[in-house]
Amino acid sequence: MAYFIGDRSEESCWRLWSLLPQAYRHCATFSDFWETYQSVFGTLGTDHQSVGKETGQTAHVERWNNTLRQRLARFVRKSLSFSKSDTYHQIALKLFVHHYNASLSVIS
Repeated sequence: MAYFIGDRSEESCWRLWSLLPQAYRHCATFSDFWETYQSVFGTLGTDHQSVGKETGQTAHVERWNNTLRQRLARFVRKSLSFSKSDTYHQIALKLFVHHYNASLSVIS
């Protein structure tokens, strides 16, 4: 659907929101209790809920984040693998997503 590589600031959250296709902007959203997410999603009039991890509502995205960190060393904070530019970081992510989705379609 969309992605944005950045920090957890309000500006980054707004940029991610702007990249989402219009059809998905009215869906229910879930996030942790990070204040930025509450302020951004709360002003949009969407069906947003801040939930704890024990609810399981954020499990899918947490699993995806773990998969990225396990398979792409550049997504780990303390690593010898890194991108010298944001462009290469985005290229690595796009290649991984393409490969990951292609491997899922072969299994199905």
